[in-house]
Amino acid sequence: MKSLLTLVTALAAASSIAVPAAEPTRVSLKLVASGLVEPLSYNPLPDGRVLVADQIGSIRLIDRDGKLDEAAVVDLASKLSAINHNAFDERGLLCLALHPDFARNRRVFASYTAPRRASAPADYDCTLRISEFTLPAAEPLRIDPASERIVIEVDKPYFNHNGGRIAFGPDGYLYVSVGDGGGPKGCDIGNGHVPEGNGQNTTVLLAKILRIDVAGTDAARGTAYRIPKDNPFADGRAGRPEIFAYGIRNPWAISFDRGGKHELYEGEVGQTRWEEVNIIRKGGNYGWPLREGFDGFNREHPELAPESKAERGLRGEELIDPIAVYKNSNGFKGDPEALGICITGGYVYRGKALPELVGHYVFGDWAGTQGTPQGRLLIARRPASGTGRWAVEPLRVTGSGKAFGCVAAFGEGADGEIYVLTNGSTTLTPGRGKIWKLMPPEPVAANP
Repeated sequence: MKSLLTLVTALAAASSIAVPAAEPTRVSLKLVASGLVEPLSYNPLPDGRVLVADQIGSIRLIDRDGKLDEAAVVDLASKLSAINHNAFDERGLLCLALHPDFARNRRVFASYTAPRRASAPADYDCTLRISEFTLPAAEPLRIDPASERIVIEVDKPYFNHNGGRIAFGPDGYLYVSVGDGGGPKGCDIGNGHVPEGNGQNTTVLLAKILRIDVAGTDAARGTAYRIPKDNPFADGRAGRPEIFAYGIRNPWAISFDRGGKHELYEGEVGQTRWEEVNIIRKGGNYGWPLREGFDGFNREHPELAPESKAERGLRGEELIDPIAVYKNSNGFKGDPEALGICITGGYVYRGKALPELVGHYVFGDWAGTQGTPQGRLLIARRPASGTGRWAVEPLRVTGSGKAFGCVAAFGEGADGEIYVLTNGSTTLTPGRGKIWKLMPPEPVAANP
């Protein structure tokens, strides 16, 4: 039996199909905070407190005892584009990132959707904005919203596929994920999409991972940031100099591994058939919309499996495969290997509470099935050889936290432990948002 299981696991890894483990790894969730709407960013401060960004626009503080302060550190709701609270909406306050030297300079960067700026086409929906604020050291901690300094903006034709996740890399640069522009049909088509797809067009910032230097400004270019000299299109001749990688559909979320090779991981929301995890490399083309997962992609009929797939991009460059995929239940209806509908990117686990997860990528699926708050926790296991495709498995949540709702985002503590940010509704319903800490499974009560 053991040899058969080994063979099945090997075949699954070779085919990229996610086959659940015979007995999923058991974990539990410890409630840390509640009373939010949809928490999307968890940012530990050097003093042990935590800043939490809520999609509706507020930044809240969790104190050292785990209590969520009633008063907001800052409320940016007045700066946001319109949000539909009675339906699913991807706009709002999307992410926070603390400057690597935050303890000294107190710089905080926020990503949010602002109302369409005047220079954008009149039929566009909103503008993705990355701004800088300063968090004064005085108590109580408060940010003056008028202190905002806009760093970079990207205009968006539709409300969805914003990306907007941000993170500082070990190189000190700020990385920004930007979706392909969205639209009612997806597929990188429609208003604001070029014929070849924004993913394959390097003259636009949509469908990209950007890398910028926020250590200073560039007077010659008139930007509030500088371009790292080794960016792939730094000279601006073959593409926008801010671009670090491209061929991205809807990046929900990006994170750097605090251990190992400190690689950049991206959770890529698929169209209909595949959800994927990528390791982002400088200058890499990740295939969208030529590919979805390891497969080709049919932009007119995304539900169909193409008989062939592109191997190279429009410049002749090799397309980079994901490290892991799982089936989307919309494209594989009734398939037990379909683990969800919308990936929520996470972190490579580097904590101590769950040693069996160390070095593997912990992430989730937003809702599990369409229209229901039944998110799932997943893990992509690094191959023992160190190379090849990672096997995707569910994590079995036990105990009182197992009905956690939609998985909106993940956070990482200063000690490498992972936090799960959830919404008990598929809409922006007040009071349904919670933060949980990933823990070992709760003990099973013995039979009397």
